[in-house]
Amino acid sequence: MIGANREIKALSKLVRDREESLFAFFAEEGIEWSFIPPRSPNWGGLWEANIKSLKYHFKRVAGNSKFSHEELLTLITQIEAILNSRPLTPLSSDVDDLEVLTPAHFLIGRPITAIVEPSLLQCESNRLNVWQRITKSVQTIWKRWSLSYLNSLQQRKKWIVNKENLKLGDMVLIREENLPPCKWLLGRVVKIYMGKDKKVRVVDIKTGKGIYKRSINRLSILPIEN
Repeated sequence: MIGANREIKALSKLVRDREESLFAFFAEEGIEWSFIPPRSPNWGGLWEANIKSLKYHFKRVAGNSKFSHEELLTLITQIEAILNSRPLTPLSSDVDDLEVLTPAHFLIGRPITAIVEPSLLQCESNRLNVWQRITKSVQTIWKRWSLSYLNSLQQRKKWIVNKENLKLGDMVLIREENLPPCKWLLGRVVKIYMGKDKKVRVVDIKTGKGIYKRSINRLSILPIEN
């Protein structure tokens, strides 16, 4: 990022010296950079936490593998798509609206889409071609990282802390095995079932594929409320 800042400043100086009208446009649309101290990732907060989580799984999946430059670039690009596909918050409070805001909206203006590949998790790597080997690495990282992300949304507090019940209209992520990379099963709570302790234990969830009944331990509520 520091190198990018340096290059942009050099480009800005070049434009300023040659074309004043274009420089005026760049000045209005300019980017101001705010850097954290060097070697202080703890200053980064949430984005550094995501990078740490990704590195943890990447090292264990691809650490001992050998990739060419093109293969590694393909793998990293697909991993980038996975990270930028994660749901952040609902786009509206409408129960019928299942759209969510993702990091991809800030980058390309829309959600990430990906072609669904056949699952290769049970295949031996020495029997796969180059593309299949990369796909298997992506699928393995997706399976581990997505579970880690869902767990982070469902932090279990100690029993002395009262946890707020799910409410009608809350948007949740449903834990489902074997979802392909960049695919999240989202839904809205349309009915709640309380236990004897007045705590919500089971809910009905409206999804794009129908209404599912799930226990709350299979759900992760999005961290930011509308």
